[in-house]
Amino acid sequence: MIKEALEYIVGLKDAHEHVIDETTYTDKKLIPVFPNKLEDYIKASTLTSLVNYIKNNVDECTMTNRVIVHIVNPTTVEVKSPVYDMSMKRNNYIDINARVPRFNFGDFYDAESFNIALQSKFIQSNDRDIILKVVGNLKDEAVRTIGDDGVSQSVTTKTGVATVENVKVPNPVTLKPYRTFIEVEQPESKFIFRMKDGGYCALFQADGGAWENEAISNIKEYLNEKLSDLIESGQVIILA
Repeated sequence: MIKEALEYIVGLKDAHEHVIDETTYTDKKLIPVFPNKLEDYIKASTLTSLVNYIKNNVDECTMTNRVIVHIVNPTTVEVKSPVYDMSMKRNNYIDINARVPRFNFGDFYDAESFNIALQSKFIQSNDRDIILKVVGNLKDEAVRTIGDDGVSQSVTTKTGVATVENVKVPNPVTLKPYRTFIEVEQPESKFIFRMKDGGYCALFQADGGAWENEAISNIKEYLNEKLSDLIESGQVIILA
């Protein structure tokens, strides 16, 4: 209460300007007055919408100034203005956040859930098909005796109506999960595939995060192609 009262009293004083080292300061807080309520920046989920926004010059941002397209990470791209005053503020025009299916790397899934996730959240590949074959043909009464040498594993799978065989699980495996915008190539990377008692399965990332750099590079390549004319004219700057 006392703080608010003091701030109110100080606010009643006239504003004064002071020049220090050729920079002008005021001793009173100034609040900008806008004729209308400022609208929130646009939020979308595809690179196509970003390209359409810029090419159609929706808010006339490229007619009056340059815009900066900042590729923040594999799932986020922001379009901003250059700084426009001494406070280093920027206008935020549009944010693009990719909608990617969620898969918890490092968590164990039951065989059925793992099978469904591999088919719906990963692009078809030879290694994916091998894992699907192993997981889809596990013999229920034998999964408790999974063989493990510390690097690769072997499990008992069904090979016919009444026959079984031991199958070695490949490791590491090379897979392409959906992890970035659908318009660009999904990065391929290595994973450690592990199983444990009860037939539970998990994938552990094994590329040290290199896929993120590849994804950002793919996004930049896509935007360079789609916005080439505006980039050449200097109206659009891509930062990655």
